Amino acid sequence: MNRVECAIIGAGWAGLSAASMLSACGREVLVLEKARGAGGRSATRRQAGFSLDHGAQYFTARSDAFVQQVQAWRDLGLVQSWDPSIEVIGDRPDDAGQRPSERLVGTPGMNAVLGYLARPLACRYGWHLAAMQYKDGQWQLESAAGERIEAKHLVLTAPAPQTLQLIGKTHPLADRVGAVRMAPCWTLMVGFDRRLDQAPEAAFVNSGPVSWLARNGAKPGRQEESWILQASGKWSSAHLEASPEAVIEALWPVFLELVPAAHGRRPALKTVHRWRYAHADNPLDCDFLACADQRLAVAGDWCAGNRIEGAWRSGRAAAAWLTQRAD
Repeated sequence: MNRVECAIIGAGWAGLSAASMLSACGREVLVLEKARGAGGRSATRRQAGFSLDHGAQYFTARSDAFVQQVQAWRDLGLVQSWDPSIEVIGDRPDDAGQRPSERLVGTPGMNAVLGYLARPLACRYGWHLAAMQYKDGQWQLESAAGERIEAKHLVLTAPAPQTLQLIGKTHPLADRVGAVRMAPCWTLMVGFDRRLDQAPEAAFVNSGPVSWLARNGAKPGRQEESWILQASGKWSSAHLEASPEAVIEALWPVFLELVPAAHGRRPALKTVHRWRYAHADNPLDCDFLACADQRLAVAGDWCAGNRIEGAWRSGRAAAAWLTQRAD
């Protein structure tokens, strides 16, 4: 059995922020991620010569601490401002929130910062946590492939429903984790071999099956003619188990309605991705959850308000709590 001081489950914003801070404080850290690389829901899909931000579309910086951190990433060329002309289709919801003063994107993809954070860390990708238990003062973790790892401290950054499944319904944190409802999102990705003229840059869509449209290739650091269409949580929930082919068939006419210039054009890429847990309908109002008796911290954007900044803050708060534990 491999042994490590701190195990981090998840290589998204919360997990890598926690791992970076713990490593900087001299802790031995191992990041375990089921996907093929870092990013979580800020992933960038590369397919058929296209690069598409098929998860988080942009992020904002509101607190002084995160503004300062973002500036450091800007200086490294990992983040740029994105100022698209955004159409609003349908009535703006009452709970839409404050319009951001600046929208930020990773360059050349939304996973740029995550890749940078992961580079100096010990990370194992394709490592799917199947079971875990706290026994004799240690966390015993087992992958779907049967590999076992033992850790003194554990930071768990999976979406709330997956976290509940891992810790179990009798765990001291189960009630708070189980109260969080997370909505899915089907994402349509489209690429063309030539530019579409007179096409929108982005749109919030407040009616029908779709909630967001973006000309992904118009973001800073992108080149190709690529597009993202994201379905609403309500529509995605209703079609959660639909086949990719059925989802493409349903969303493609909506794309053509929003982007008339695509009529008569054969896309070089047309595919979909399902985010089963895209965002929390009722995120918690705390930075993270902790079980001191088990040296366990639970973090994620669903703890701290859904935003990327919240995930970053959540991971760092969890790491700060663990660094104070000398045992």
